[in-house]
Amino acid sequence: MSGKRISAKHKIDRRLAVNLWGRQKSPYNLRQTAPGMHGARRAKPTDYGIQLFAKQKLKGYYGNIGEKKFRRYYKEAVRLKGDTGQNLVGLLERRLDAVVYRAKFVPTVFAARQFVNHGHVLVNGKRVNIPSYQVKEGDVISVKESSRQMPMVLLAVESPERDIAEYLDVDAKNFKATFLRTPALEDIPYPVQMEPQLVTEFYSR
Repeated sequence: MSGKRISAKHKIDRRLAVNLWGRQKSPYNLRQTAPGMHGARRAKPTDYGIQLFAKQKLKGYYGNIGEKKFRRYYKEAVRLKGDTGQNLVGLLERRLDAVVYRAKFVPTVFAARQFVNHGHVLVNGKRVNIPSYQVKEGDVISVKESSRQMPMVLLAVESPERDIAEYLDVDAKNFKATFLRTPALEDIPYPVQMEPQLVTEFYSR
């Protein structure tokens, strides 16, 4: 992973004032201020500010998805039956890069996006290089055989830093994961509290 992306990831942590991915190396563990001079913050955020913060957290967590694309996820979540907030996180968790990250094939969501982009991932035995590809229940996601010995992959698979989400059935030995079901908010192992209902309030203003 390039230094530029590492620094962008750390900047997100500091800007949002949370250890967004629950990582030991997050600078927020050491410096609990926003980036910029003195890390100044407004004392009491408005309702709009609270909703905006919830949106930035959720967007940032999935590798800082662009606004246009993120709004499309919201519109799709509205279109689906059921709770819009639950639908939104379900769509985000079905992204191929999110599944690769959840299966612990890579250490970060940023690495997952690049890993998929570079053609290291198969879905049901076929190469898919679109990070936003929507995985379906029963899909088998695997690491291409020639990519399994990459140091980043080996380190991620053995890392004790994260648990594998229960809606995946992971065969770490064979670098395979089956997507069992679309998770509800309470099933998703976010290290920080996510509030998708505030995100839906933000967009429905």
